[in-house]
Formats: sequence, structure tokens, C-alpha cells
Amino acid sequence: MDAMLRPMRDLRISVTDRCNLRCTYCMPREIFDRNHVFLPRNELLCFEEIEKVARAFITLGVQKIRLTGGEPLLRRGIENLIFELASLTDTEGKPVEVTLTTNAVLLSQKAQALKDAGLSRLTVSLDGISDAVFKRMSDSNVPVASVLNGIAAAERAGFDAIKVNMVVRRFVNDHEILPMAEHFRNSGVTLRFIEYMDVGITNGWRMDDVVTAEEILQSIGSQYPLEKMYPNSSGEVAKRWRYKDGSGEIGIIASVTQAFCDACTRMRLSTDGKLYTCLFAEHSNTDLRRLLRQNGSDADIIQAIANCWANRNDRYSQIRHELTELPRNKIEMSYIGG
Repeated sequence: MDAMLRPMRDLRISVTDRCNLRCTYCMPREIFDRNHVFLPRNELLCFEEIEKVARAFITLGVQKIRLTGGEPLLRRGIENLIFELASLTDTEGKPVEVTLTTNAVLLSQKAQALKDAGLSRLTVSLDGISDAVFKRMSDSNVPVASVLNGIAAAERAGFDAIKVNMVVRRFVNDHEILPMAEHFRNSGVTLRFIEYMDVGITNGWRMDDVVTAEEILQSIGSQYPLEKMYPNSSGEVAKRWRYKDGSGEIGIIASVTQAFCDACTRMRLSTDGKLYTCLFAEHSNTDLRRLLRQNGSDADIIQAIANCWANRNDRYSQIRHELTELPRNKIEMSYIGG
């Protein structure tokens, strides 16, 4: 348990700090331009190191691992890492659930290999259904069809329960809330809306840009009546709603207006092996890469993780509105995953 009596159940691993899009809320191009220096390869955790750390986390109670980035499909041989992680079992002898979040630009090429490697589930980031909005949000010339084709390839490969995450920003893509809902109704894909968050320090976040969960529900519910659903599991961050006509469900992640810090069970491992106890963290006090490369034992790694979690008292989303000034040094999302 951490300092607020929250168990550790989920591990998010950022496998690369690189991405093939420049989404304005994550890696704005004016900061992450052609002159931006990404981590050199020797500073990234190798797959063997990631697997060793994952085993330590599982010993401490982790049941689900999510691979993130940057864009994780840019990490060469990612399916090999997935194969190794998917072979692990938790403390009860059950297979560890290995999931992945992707922008799906490369998913058409990778979907079958990911499935064959043992990936449990996929979450796709997609912030608009029209080319104009998608290109504006991703600051790219990538057509939205590339993402939709990736989702279709994943379905053909055998992935079910695919989730699509849409970050909603006022006056930028909020007019596509309903078109996105209409596109994914009756598809078997669960669409989840995410309130625009103040992650990192480069995205120019303002509260005025946030489209609230209440507004999103009203926008969809006025056209397609909804009813609330129970969560699938404790610690689930999205609140679930289903269409009354049986055409599927949606989720809403409202960490700005309806904070869920008290139920957060996540630890984050950065691309270069540092531990972060919150998406809005300012720094890390635990460097597992250093420990790994100084030949730290399994017991040393387990103890370092346990100490980090035991001291965790983060609840940034709950206190955000009490702060007179927001932190100025939060870690960028592309470094520790969303």
C-alpha cells in the first residue's frame, strides 16, 4: 500500500520517447521540432531490463502492464518484448494482462504480430473522425484513414474490446464529439472521451479549454440516450455509459472535473528507467536503470520499487483547484506515457 492505502496493481511502461505525430496536447511541434534531442539508444532500457523490472513489479502485486510511449510501435521488435511479458504470471498464477496504447499509424503492419505475441488488448488514440480535425490535433499530414485501417487490421487479427481514446479540447475538436460517437456506435469499439489535462508544461493548458464530462454526456445523450454502467474493476479510471438502444458503450475519463486519485493503482516506468508515481509528477527519486546497470539484485530492485510506492502520496487532480499556482516542472507525457 502507498501512503494513502492504495494498492499497486498497474504498471505503465514507456518504451520510447519518440512519436510519428505531434499532437498539440502531448508533443507540440514548436517544442518537439527537428532540433529536439531524443534519448540515445543506450539510455533506453533494453527489453531484458524491462522484463526484469516487470518481474519485480509482479512480485509486488502488479496484475496489468500497459506499454506506452511516445508511440510504442516505433520501438523495434516490440512484439518480442510483448511475447516475454505475456508469458509472465502474477502472484496467483494467472497470466499478466499486457496491453498497449498506440496512435495506430503503424498498426496495419503490426496488428497480427502483436496478437501472435500475446498482447491482450489495444487502446487507440484518435482525436477526430474528419481529416481536417485529425490533422489539426495531430499536427501531421497523416490521414485519419490510416488510423481506421489500423483498427480494422486489429479486429481482423482477433483483437476484441478495442478502445479508442479521444482527448477533447474546446473550440478545437469538441464539435466532433457526436460524429465520433456516431462512427463507433454498433462497431464493438468502446469510445472514451478524455478531458483535456495539464500534463507536462508545453501544451499551454488552460481550464477554459476543458470540455467537461458533464458537457460531453449532454452532447451525446441529447441525441442518443445513455444509462450509467458499473465499473469493470476497482481502480478503473473511465466512468462507463451505454446507449439505451443497445448500440454499445462509451467511457469518460474526467481527471480534471471528477478526480479519481483516491482509486489510482498505477506506477509509471519512464523510457530511461525512472519511476514516477503520478501522471502529473514533477520528478523521480528512483532510478532503476542505474540500479540495473550497477548489477543490482532482484531483491534490490524489488526493495527500490516497494520504497517508492510506500512513500507515494500523490493526489494532484484532487488538489489542482486548491493551488494558487500550477507546478512549473511537470514531466512531459511523452516521457512517461499517458
